[in-house]
Amino acid sequence: MPEPKTLQEAIVYFADPDRAFEFAKRLRWPDGTVVCPRCSTAKNSFIKTRKLWFCYTCKKQFTIKVKTIMEDSPITLDKWMTAFWLLANAKNGISSHELGRSLGVTQTTAWFMLQRIREVMEGRKFGAKNKIGGEGNEVEADETFVGGRVKNMHRTKRTKYMLDSRGPNFNKTIVHGILDRDLRQVRARVVPNVTRETLQDQILKSVKFGSTIYTDAAVAYESGLQRTFVHDVVDKTQAYVRGRVHVNGMENFWSLMKRTLKGTYVAVEPFHLQRYVNEQVFRFNNRATKDNPLNDSDRFVFLMSQVLGHRLTYSDLTGKSESPHHAPTGTRQTPEPF
Repeated sequence: MPEPKTLQEAIVYFADPDRAFEFAKRLRWPDGTVVCPRCSTAKNSFIKTRKLWFCYTCKKQFTIKVKTIMEDSPITLDKWMTAFWLLANAKNGISSHELGRSLGVTQTTAWFMLQRIREVMEGRKFGAKNKIGGEGNEVEADETFVGGRVKNMHRTKRTKYMLDSRGPNFNKTIVHGILDRDLRQVRARVVPNVTRETLQDQILKSVKFGSTIYTDAAVAYESGLQRTFVHDVVDKTQAYVRGRVHVNGMENFWSLMKRTLKGTYVAVEPFHLQRYVNEQVFRFNNRATKDNPLNDSDRFVFLMSQVLGHRLTYSDLTGKSESPHHAPTGTRQTPEPF
């Protein structure tokens, strides 16, 4: 049977446990050599009836889920792969209630699965070796505020915000984004504030020296960037576009992100927001273009290929591991195989 290209084909394809197992095995070990995730040796034997390996070096068993985002999960591969496919390709995301009904699992289980997949969507950490931009490249930098609208709040809270001198954006979560116009790639991070040090530090970490950077007229961008970048500003109180000087690319990304947050997820806690931002960044950076005609299957395979090396336990996700009201769950000490 050919590999799936649509959701319907994917459900049929991965319904066979052996086929789903072989597909995941090819993604994890493309060269066909199975390596122990603990000691990194290839001396092992496969126990076919239990679909696990025994390592002769460290004398331990391991499954295909060990050292991946699916570790410790009793959910079968066919359900995991369907969830990966849906989240990678749903333009406005998919809620945990909808995913739970589709897979036949509880809403809590579906929510935990989605958060783990969003952890994978972050991909590799950005650093000095993979900065965007460069001499002659154009980059946009902008920030947005995520939170409830004042007009939709209860009268008492609305009055409090209207009278507050800090403005309607007070107490909202701030997300800073950078767009490389040539690559059409976005990087976005939740930041604690909009001070000059915070926003310019994000730019210095992600953009190569000598790039041309366009920003709005926010005070945080007024000075400092000219020393290492070609910096130009558009004042939105006068015009949104001045030739090539604008941040409309980032505004487009913010509109897509907020449409997902308001329409599908409705309410997102600030301490979970970064994962939802990762989700939107992944879909934006892997959308189909003339130069890079990706399809649903390509996005799914790319996302599944990144599961290795990520870990997110329910205790870490919910903060219970640091709460005095909850005893340690011992999740990381669970015996293997799973």
